[in-house]
Amino acid sequence: MKNYDLITPEGTKDLLFGECIVRRNIESSLMGLFRSRGYSETITPGLEFYDVFNLNSRYFPQENLYKLTDSKGRLLVMRPDNTMPIARIVATRLRDADLPLKLCYAQAVYTTEPSLKGRSDEVVQTGIELIGSQLKMADLEVISTAVDSLSSFGMEFSLELGHIGIFKELVGKLEASDKDKEAIRKLIENKNFPALNDLLDSFGSSPVITALKKLPALFGGEEVFEKAEELMPDENIKHILDELREVYADASELCGGDGSITVDLGLVNKTDYYTGLIIKGYLQGHGEEVLSGGRYDRLISEFGYDVPAIGFAVNINAVAKLMEKSDVLPAEPKADVIVYAEEGCEVAALKAARELREQGLIVENALFDDLESVREYAMEKKIAKVVVIDGESKEVNI
Repeated sequence: MKNYDLITPEGTKDLLFGECIVRRNIESSLMGLFRSRGYSETITPGLEFYDVFNLNSRYFPQENLYKLTDSKGRLLVMRPDNTMPIARIVATRLRDADLPLKLCYAQAVYTTEPSLKGRSDEVVQTGIELIGSQLKMADLEVISTAVDSLSSFGMEFSLELGHIGIFKELVGKLEASDKDKEAIRKLIENKNFPALNDLLDSFGSSPVITALKKLPALFGGEEVFEKAEELMPDENIKHILDELREVYADASELCGGDGSITVDLGLVNKTDYYTGLIIKGYLQGHGEEVLSGGRYDRLISEFGYDVPAIGFAVNINAVAKLMEKSDVLPAEPKADVIVYAEEGCEVAALKAARELREQGLIVENALFDDLESVREYAMEKKIAKVVVIDGESKEVNI
């Protein structure tokens, strides 16, 4: 029989020292940024009732959830998403709060996809939710906050803008089963052109088929809108493109036209509760998005409260991994002083250490019974000063 007492489950890992500092620094920086914009923190349970995530099974396939039962036999899940629990809170405890609501969070989500190698089943996310406004200004505030979040990492970044409405308009005109529509969506999301063309060829030939085939290739700058309008002369789609073009122009101006904002009409996020604008952020050196989000104007209504919303989440695991690869891990905090107590002077030593900490120093209490061992330890740890308490207080040179 295999023993699993010395390893972690697949998709999880231990974090040590510098890795922990990197993650805490990222979280702290982002949460400070969010608070400076008026967002208030919420913390939701790591365990939720399965029903919270079963409003629409397309959102979170049950095979990707970690499930368990409580003492009453009720089905629970480990939180696979942060937006749904916040939607639950807004529809219940915050139902009578003044709008707009500006909420932020820093907590883990848990999902499993056994087919993915090197996956992370436990991912820490830091994000925002802006609830109660459909104004363009709300979209721009979220985009602005996303840009500032990405730029805070000190790496080159790009932010892609899309709109789920374009795909929904096109696929809605296609006589296909829900299963086939979902397959088309996944192929567009992954930009798998050969497989997408093969699948769409089975539906014959039409302007809609042609547009769906080219949708994943419609990414870049202002020229994308001209190509899309030629390809999709539909009034509803034209209205969506006009809205997106306006947001893109404003977002580009916000960034000084440096090319960090692009358009991708092939953004069709797998959590299809999105209803409008979609955003994805990337950092140089990482192929997967580190930031994702969008507008979800109908999601909270599934909890009985009809209110629009938009938000995004940052994948802290992915950002931290990039920083670790850059060989700029922060040094572990090093003690300035170590305090050694002669026998019978332990309480006096603890008081002396407390006084030194109040001066802003990092202070260790020596856990050795002879001074020579303390000196060796201090040299190994590069602690500059040893304070000996033996009825008096004296410093010993290292």
